[in-house]
Amino acid sequence: MYRFDHIEYLYGLGLIPLLILLFVITRIWRKSALKKLGDMEILSLLMPSVSSSKPTLRFILFLIAITFLIFGLVNPQIGSKLEEIKREGSDIIICLDVSNSMKAEDFKPNRLAKAKQAIEKLIDKLNNDRIGIIVFAGEAYVQLPITTDYAAAKLFLENVDCDAVPIQGTVISSAIQLAEKSFGTEEGKNKAIVIISDGESHDDDAIAAAREANEKNITVHTIGIGSPEGVPIPVYNKNVQAGFKKDKEGNTVVTKLNEGAMEEIASAGNGVYIRATQGEIGLLSLQQRINKMEKKTFDSKVYTDYEDRFQIFIAISLFFLLIESILTERKSKWWAKLFKEKE
Repeated sequence: MYRFDHIEYLYGLGLIPLLILLFVITRIWRKSALKKLGDMEILSLLMPSVSSSKPTLRFILFLIAITFLIFGLVNPQIGSKLEEIKREGSDIIICLDVSNSMKAEDFKPNRLAKAKQAIEKLIDKLNNDRIGIIVFAGEAYVQLPITTDYAAAKLFLENVDCDAVPIQGTVISSAIQLAEKSFGTEEGKNKAIVIISDGESHDDDAIAAAREANEKNITVHTIGIGSPEGVPIPVYNKNVQAGFKKDKEGNTVVTKLNEGAMEEIASAGNGVYIRATQGEIGLLSLQQRINKMEKKTFDSKVYTDYEDRFQIFIAISLFFLLIESILTERKSKWWAKLFKEKE
């Protein structure tokens, strides 16, 4: 295992193309200046000991030295000691509705974006808990397998949108069943499913699925996002609103929060139902409840000792700088023989 101690110094590699450009411009200018003095063949006869290729070689050596110097400043480190760490935490799987109704803008900027912001805040507050993300509409898919890699969780969350699931609809039972499988077969009361949806389910099996999950010691919580009064679903064309979604008869589709369905699912899963507000989706409130659950001890292997390797890169850099400094621009017999230069 390796890591970079000061990764910010990698930006220094941006100097390399600038140095190359400067070298090329300088060579072109030098050649142009020499042409003004006379014919190049005559000038080469007047300067028989000057090499035309050594300046390029010296520059290449200089670039190599600079590159290794930058990596030396970055300080690559090699993990030398692998330890097994015991952690205690809960397992949480977020089931996020990505159906078209989540594009409704009764929550700003829209329901889905608001939910993603809340999930990101939850991830920031997790400590040792494992999290997974499932997206669902007409079908359910694992967006992120259950993990303690919170950075990866945020990365996968960024890619969630309403196009993530090709089949539209809201089949909550499919999401619950997939989450149940994702937990694995280990026993324990440390598992929780959190469903974030407007509850417009085209699925009569969600309550049964929640009840079945609870029988396996998995708690099912629900968060309802949306307005009970209902709002139309905007349609955008190249980031410009082109109207609202319409049904086959040409009527504007209105999406409403179905609180009754969400409450029934939470009740069947021995969980709680929270109605999201503009200020708080409800995930942080649920986290407090989840923190009171039974914790599971699980092992993870991590590198605890890292050894610096900057010395190697600095030494190589100094070596090439030394070669570059002692290499003159004058021709030598062995150089002329090697590159068949005219003396």
